[in-house]
Amino acid sequence: MVIYLHGFASGVTSTKAAFIGKALRQQGLDFRAPDFNLPDFSTLTVTRMLQQTRTIIDDAQAPVTLIGSSLGGFVAVNAAAAWPDRVANLVLLAPALDFGSPAMTRMGETALDDWKSRGTMNVFHFGYGRFMPVHYALYEDARRYDALHARVPMPVLVFQGRHDDVVDPATVEQWASSRPNVELHLLEDGHQLTASLPEVTRQIGELLQ
Repeated sequence: MVIYLHGFASGVTSTKAAFIGKALRQQGLDFRAPDFNLPDFSTLTVTRMLQQTRTIIDDAQAPVTLIGSSLGGFVAVNAAAAWPDRVANLVLLAPALDFGSPAMTRMGETALDDWKSRGTMNVFHFGYGRFMPVHYALYEDARRYDALHARVPMPVLVFQGRHDDVVDPATVEQWASSRPNVELHLLEDGHQLTASLPEVTRQIGELLQ
């Protein structure tokens, strides 16, 4: 079974999820993608995402492959670290590895303090096509998890755009360089990896064969 974990303010019908899902289903693979926007996007937390991921993992007859995009990559790493016996392979697409670390405050201390004081922050949700509120609990909860230092012993395939303006390519490169089981592909692409999707999908298919 392949489980695709979508990113923040995205969804199961995103370009990446749809493209990869169609290709892998054509190979006869069981492809699942939990909707992390449910039951309510505003109350999103990493803990809830992990619980939703675990529910699908428990349905699998054998260890699964996790594909995580952006924030979904952060969740995938933490899931693989928590349940290494249930994850056979890990594929990360522009993973937000520092999501739960102080580096997230690059949004600005003032903005972070404002988010905390207001309780919610409006963000543009690409899946719904409109601005939606998300609670500060997302940031507080994310700080409980550490993808940068997580131990993930299984084979890991990482695809990172050199021109990513959301995830710092240097952070991903440094993370991968210290782990011999990680194969990193730096691509001439942005955060969405749109131009690279055919090649990314081909290599995922080869991994799963």
